[in-house]
Amino acid sequence: MNLQVFADIFTPGNVLFMLAGLRTTLLISVATVCASVIFGTALALLRNYEKRIFGKIASIYIEIFRSTPLLLWILVCIFMLPVGNYLIRGGIGLTLYTSSVIAEIVRGGLNSIANGQFEAARSQGFSFIQTLVYIILPQCFERIVPSLMSQIITTIKDTSFFAQFAIAEFFFNAKNLMGGISKGAVVSTAHIFVLYCFIALVYFVINFSLSCIVRKLSKDKERNLDALLE
Repeated sequence: MNLQVFADIFTPGNVLFMLAGLRTTLLISVATVCASVIFGTALALLRNYEKRIFGKIASIYIEIFRSTPLLLWILVCIFMLPVGNYLIRGGIGLTLYTSSVIAEIVRGGLNSIANGQFEAARSQGFSFIQTLVYIILPQCFERIVPSLMSQIITTIKDTSFFAQFAIAEFFFNAKNLMGGISKGAVVSTAHIFVLYCFIALVYFVINFSLSCIVRKLSKDKERNLDALLE
């Protein structure tokens, strides 16, 4: 493998083309995670605390989406929804699926909190909603940070499914460079190897950085707790 392979791939135009796709990937990921956390939390609360019709609907929704492939729902939304372009429809499909996973993560956090906290809050005059907002949910999200971050990392990687529908996210743009790396260049096995290694490296750097941030926050929390106990 010679330096010409890298020169063919990493031209200014190619780098800008891949960065444009990376920007789209990150925008999809952020929008999906924000919407999924909100919707997933609502589903978890319904499933945990509303045992009648809405709780049952939430349970059915969660089980259906968690038990079926993500790609299926991206396909359904892209080809069946009458609104938006492929990017918006695909994002909706990814959000619907991710919400069901986050709902179970949040529900696990809710179940880890002692029921006595509801009784204590009630004795202080808190309503059920106030107890959830000010006492239960903050503790819940503090406890599920590692699991939630793991799902965020998975969501970032799942955006690569969009490449199958010609949506110009990072994986699609980077992969498309193989169709014509530069004028007159012949795409060889070395070009393909370097390009796919670069794609893997970018995903790794983003996701590993997020993991490091979470680990640091967890260690800081443990140190603060130890300091309080001393």
